[in-house]
Amino acid sequence: MQTIILAGGMGTRLKKTVSDVPKPMAPVGGKPFLEYIIADLAAQGLGDIMLSVGYGREVIKSYFEDGSRWKVRIAYSEETTPLGTGGALAHALEAAGGGDCLVLNGDTFNKMSFRDIIDFHNSKDALMTMGLTRVDNADRYGSVELADSGEIVGFLEKNSRDRGYINRGVYVTSGAILPGMPPGPFSLEKDFFPGLIGLKFYGFPTDGFFTDIGIPSTYRYMDEHAYLLEQTEESSRGRR
Repeated sequence: MQTIILAGGMGTRLKKTVSDVPKPMAPVGGKPFLEYIIADLAAQGLGDIMLSVGYGREVIKSYFEDGSRWKVRIAYSEETTPLGTGGALAHALEAAGGGDCLVLNGDTFNKMSFRDIIDFHNSKDALMTMGLTRVDNADRYGSVELADSGEIVGFLEKNSRDRGYINRGVYVTSGAILPGMPPGPFSLEKDFFPGLIGLKFYGFPTDGFFTDIGIPSTYRYMDEHAYLLEQTEESSRGRR
């Protein structure tokens, strides 16, 4: 299964902290954040990768090239104008041939078995599956409501301070999702996900380490604690 990494955003909230590179290339422990994601995919045997790039794409392409340095294969889906998360994914899915794909956000790191979410997705014959984690305060993210069956039945806005499930920025998509995606720029979170409710749209909760570098405070924390993103033989073996 091919993995698409959405790495085309400008990272507006991080601009004052990291101003000279696109957000996924923000240096964490001396390496681009995106490099940790690619190393993790390689460790899990998921080496067929497409980077969806837009802003600062030449910086990303010149660093990762064809991926051979990490023993993976990297192709590129390029935005010439901003397409939003949804438009960028639709463009990448089309470039990937419209088959099933694992999709990751380029500013988010997850210690979890991607094979497990893929297997769950297949067992449900799902249209789309979203990786979830439970947090004590969902205020920053908004939360996801699940039925007992695991289907996603609703989304709560970012004003709830209650404990709940949040989106990990990990998805598995069926190839059947592409024809239902609108043309042009759109947001996955705001414009697309709500319309999938009732269409075999599942959530997959898991409690592995999760972080994103979308705001300066979390970026600085990860830069100081980059060891949390490093691969170890034990962690890689435990998630296969």
